[in-house]
Amino acid sequence: MASAAVALQQQPARLRARLKELPAEPGCYLFRDGDDRILYIGKAKLLRNRVRSYFQSGAGHAHSPRIALMVRQVCEIEFIVTDSEAEALALESNLIKHHQPHFNVLLKDDKKYPYLCITWSESYPRIFITRRRRLRSPLDRFYGPYVDVGLLRRTLALVKRVFPLRQRPQPLYRDRTCLNYAIGRCPGVCQEKISSEDYHRSLRKVAMVFQGRNDELLELLREQMERYAERLDFEAAARVRDQLQGLDALTADQKMSLGDSTISRDVIALASDGRVAAVQLFQMRAGKLVGRLGYTADALAADGSATDPGRILQRVVEEHYGQVEPVEIPPELVLQHPLPQQELIGEWLEERRGRRVQLAVPQRQQKAELIELVVRNATYELERAQRGAEQQLLATEDLAQLLELPSPPRRIEGFDISHIQGSDAVASHVVFIDGLPAKQHYRRYRIQSSSIRSGHSDDFMAMAEIMRRRFRRWAQAKAEGADLLALRRAADTALHTGGLNDWPDVVMIDGGKGQLSAVMEALRELDLHEDLVVCSLAKQREEVFVPGGKTPLDSEADQLGVQLLRRLRDEAHRFAVSYHRQQRGERMKRSRLSDIPGLGPKRVKELLAHFRSIDAIQLAAPDQIAAAPGMGPALARQVWEYFHPQQDDGGEGTIDPTPEALPGTAA
Repeated sequence: MASAAVALQQQPARLRARLKELPAEPGCYLFRDGDDRILYIGKAKLLRNRVRSYFQSGAGHAHSPRIALMVRQVCEIEFIVTDSEAEALALESNLIKHHQPHFNVLLKDDKKYPYLCITWSESYPRIFITRRRRLRSPLDRFYGPYVDVGLLRRTLALVKRVFPLRQRPQPLYRDRTCLNYAIGRCPGVCQEKISSEDYHRSLRKVAMVFQGRNDELLELLREQMERYAERLDFEAAARVRDQLQGLDALTADQKMSLGDSTISRDVIALASDGRVAAVQLFQMRAGKLVGRLGYTADALAADGSATDPGRILQRVVEEHYGQVEPVEIPPELVLQHPLPQQELIGEWLEERRGRRVQLAVPQRQQKAELIELVVRNATYELERAQRGAEQQLLATEDLAQLLELPSPPRRIEGFDISHIQGSDAVASHVVFIDGLPAKQHYRRYRIQSSSIRSGHSDDFMAMAEIMRRRFRRWAQAKAEGADLLALRRAADTALHTGGLNDWPDVVMIDGGKGQLSAVMEALRELDLHEDLVVCSLAKQREEVFVPGGKTPLDSEADQLGVQLLRRLRDEAHRFAVSYHRQQRGERMKRSRLSDIPGLGPKRVKELLAHFRSIDAIQLAAPDQIAAAPGMGPALARQVWEYFHPQQDDGGEGTIDPTPEALPGTAA
């Protein structure tokens, strides 16, 4: 969508006027785009100098591609003046948490390590593991990121056995509880057997486990058990006793004693190879290790020089402690390197916690040994990341040799078709960048050709259609005289905003020579057949074909380049089949309810939204069906009679209409 206003970079006079308005005082600045969305929130000791630096050009003011892209979109500058830099730091944290600006990404931790999320904004919060930290509500909380996902899953499973918690994202039954309630695993959330307030109170105890406050929780439960025993409520006391035993098993599994005092502290250190830094944060409570969190940060500055390790650690401190609750901030932080603004960060942490926070950089004795332990773990994480990156680089280099490319391909796209004898035909479009899935670029298509229908399939025609739809914009740009090579270079810098920034280095088709020929014919129509690198991967022998070749390329099924193509092919197949099944399921739902007289598409949609499944509609009484949106007593009776036909006079039994049999899924 085009911006409603012109960027400040394109209006030098207006930009100079806005910069003159900035005061030489501490505070926060907000960059907005043409649609009034906040792009970035930052803090500064001197607002005028800091904001000016974004719009100055020259060798001394080189920006990273991410910042340069942001500056090109800035249409308005706002600022908030504060009394001190410490106040600006606190204000920046609050504003970022509330607005979640797109360009406020300090650390690349969204996909590498998982988080635990509790949706406090809901009446009955859910608790689940995710790798995407995206706030639906400011009330929702993320705990982590956790390095050991296996331990995190075991911890969550044990917590769900110890505490009665909501077990399903959606109720299994509409009007009754499931087995989890009968065995005490769930408090009956679906039927509101427990109040929202009581459930929140119970879940706050669970949150203490993931905040590293196990000792506080154990003491709280012991006091609660004693109160129940004093009131002779032995059944409730026994439940709390079981929770205590479960927590003992949990802490025995995940704690490692380090033989220290009772002081709680976090130990933060990193290992870097000059390009990437692996940061580890050890949470120690009462001298025991209760959690290990991990971050990954760029170790290169915008001008290509190495970033100071202390600055990287400060970014981690700002990011991590800006997201946690104040009670999770320990009284002591042990750091591998001093922070550039250590005094300021200490004041900010003390203000957040409400009590003193000490930042220490030990050089000897026990705390220095803790740093060495964390550094060793960070080194292992860095080596693992390097091995993964090296393996992907070798795979792309091998693929470049196989396809005779001048350089390793960065963006590789895969396409596949899925249908059942022509019905519900769909296609998938998956993208690998640097040898890894980039799911934010995945696309899916419904085949539009009228020739492809139930009983008549044509994979060649379907694949050609997808190629025409995928590269239509690029063909139009070439027809208008655009330089494709220049467009591809602009896309590589991530600064091109004309929409043509998705040119693939390699296109892979799932199939043999037939599918490849159909694709090349479609690309000839677009006049792109000489610009794109296209290949196909046949399933049976894992053979690679290229246009114009009568025989497959000389390759081995287990060589790294072919393995990369196989991973791409399998991912495209998975994505296509899942979308096909979704489309087929929706069609079957619609087709069965559409047989009922008086039910049009709109009412079918409303009825399914109200009951969530056809089985629930079949079990509902006529008055319950009539309560659904758009339904009346007469129509509700028709729906009920459709699922409950009366027996005839011969007493031969009830005829229950069933959906047509589904043949096996084919792709």
